[in-house]
Amino acid sequence: MALRTNLTFGLVVVLSLSVGCRTVGVRDDGAGVRRGDERVLLTVDFEPGRTLRYKFVSNRDILLDWDPNAAADEQIERRFERLEMVTTYTPVSVDPYGISTIRAVCESVRVERSGRHSGTDAAEGASGRAFSFTVDSRGKIVDRSELDALVKEIGERAFRSGPSGGRIKNPDMVGDFVAGQYFLWDAVASIERPADGVVVGQSWTSKLPVPLPMVLRKARDVIYRLSEIRHDDERLVIVESTYAPAEAAPSEWPIPYAGRFQVSGTFGFLGGYQVLALEGAGRESFDLDAGRLLASDQKYTIRMRASLPPMGIRADPHVTIEQTLTTESLAP
Repeated sequence: MALRTNLTFGLVVVLSLSVGCRTVGVRDDGAGVRRGDERVLLTVDFEPGRTLRYKFVSNRDILLDWDPNAAADEQIERRFERLEMVTTYTPVSVDPYGISTIRAVCESVRVERSGRHSGTDAAEGASGRAFSFTVDSRGKIVDRSELDALVKEIGERAFRSGPSGGRIKNPDMVGDFVAGQYFLWDAVASIERPADGVVVGQSWTSKLPVPLPMVLRKARDVIYRLSEIRHDDERLVIVESTYAPAEAAPSEWPIPYAGRFQVSGTFGFLGGYQVLALEGAGRESFDLDAGRLLASDQKYTIRMRASLPPMGIRADPHVTIEQTLTTESLAP
C-alpha cells in the first residue's frame, strides 16, 4: 500500500488518526453537541504521484451608475470580467511527521472581458507555469515563496510605460488568480480544532478575499456551517457559508503590485471607493471517503460608492458587482 498522509483542506494535517478514518466519537462539549452525534473529519488525501485537478472560474458582472438619482438610462454602464483556470496539485514528497512538498501546475488561465482592451490579461501569464510549496506536519504552509514570486511576476505584466515614463496599470484579474490559488481549501483550513472533527450544525469563521476590477484591497467575513452529511454510495458533506464585509484584509495576504503607478480606465478615473454593502452565500461539497473537495459555489453582491476627481463634474457614481466564484474537481 502506498504511503499516504491525510491533509485537511487548506493543508492542515490530521496525524493523530489512522488513514481513511472520517468519523469519530463525540463528547458533550457544552456547546449543544450531544453524545452520539456524528462527528466527521474533513480531509483531503494526498499521496505521492496522485494528482488532484481543479477548474476555478471567477465571473464578475459590473453595473456602474453614474447618478442613481437620474432617470436616464444612459447614466448606467454594464460590464463583465471572467477568468477560467485549471490547476493540478501533485505531492512529490510526503512525510507525515515532517515537511511535505506539493507541486502545482497552472495548465491554463484564460480571461475575457467586455469593452476594448489590448493584449492579454496579466493573469494569463500564469498559464503553463508551475510552483511548489511545502507544509509541515500540522499542514501549515512552511514555504510559499514560489507562489508569492509568481503572483508578483504576473502582477508586473499589468503595467506599461506612460508618455512621461511613469507606470500605468492596465485592467487585470490577478486578484482572482490569488483567490483561486490561496483559498482553495479554506472551508476546512479555518476550523480551529480540525482533529476534533465537526458535526452537523457546527459553524466556524474565516476571511476570504474580494477580487475587484479596481485596485482595492477588501475582504469578506465568512461564517461556515456544516449543513448536511449524506450517506449514499459516496458519503458527502455539504458546507454552507454566508458573507459580510470585513473591516480589513489580513496583512499576510499577497500583494501583486508595488511602487507608484496610475490606473488606466474608468476605475482609475474614479476613486475614494466606499463599500456600502456586501452580502451573499456559498455551498461546498466534499467526498468524505475519498477526502476530496468536489465543488464550490460562492455568490455575493457588493455595492460601493465612488468619488470623482475635482473637475467640476456633477455625478454620484455607484458600483454594483455580482460576483460568482466556482471550483469543480476534474479528472486528472
